[in-house]
Amino acid sequence: MMLSSGLVFMSDTRTNAGLDNISTFKKMTIWEEPGERVLTLMSAGNLATTQAVVSLLDERSKLPEDRTPSLMKAPSMFQAACMVGDTLREVIKGLREGGQRADGAFDATLILGGQIAGSPPRLFLIYPQGNFIEAGDDTPFFQIGEIKYGRPILVRAYDPDLSFAEALKLLLVSFDSTLKANLSVGAPLDYFCYTTDSLEKKHVGRVEVDNAEFQAISTQWGNALKQALDTLPDVHLNTN
Repeated sequence: MMLSSGLVFMSDTRTNAGLDNISTFKKMTIWEEPGERVLTLMSAGNLATTQAVVSLLDERSKLPEDRTPSLMKAPSMFQAACMVGDTLREVIKGLREGGQRADGAFDATLILGGQIAGSPPRLFLIYPQGNFIEAGDDTPFFQIGEIKYGRPILVRAYDPDLSFAEALKLLLVSFDSTLKANLSVGAPLDYFCYTTDSLEKKHVGRVEVDNAEFQAISTQWGNALKQALDTLPDVHLNTN
């Protein structure tokens, strides 16, 4: 999510291969070179694909610059998004050629956001084909994975001038709606609030399912919805 003060990221940690095979894996990766750049990558889709993409990007960031392109040397966020897209396409192609060929079996979708010194923060949604789109005034936030339950809340309540605390509260309400409706999404929830021009990883945390603040938000949101329903105009049934 893009805010006037920076960027906010939140991801769940549940992966599943059926209801009897549910695991917890971190879906957010942050690369930092203090004072120079901070990049955040979030993933949804095939776990083998996303882990391979993150591992390749991480390994290549540690190699000499003349050997391979690196996220930590990319001159702009646009070039970083190109590298991530190329890596995603490379991994999916390799997995398909080396294993089963079912359409979409190895697909994954990524969100890349961050800032490189000298340029403003930017946010990208990267598709399995390696192409991407960028967030802007008309589309200030991206969602990947299971989006339909939490999206209406973001659409109605998003404001670019939200504080980080307010944005996190909004995201928790959005995730709470998704958690209650879909078993494929689950806590704990990881978050990162990036302040524009800070060029450092600072506000990073995890919200466990039994977190007192999260439970209070969930309960009060449910009660508020019931109270709001009671205040709406009555619907009159047609008697014809």
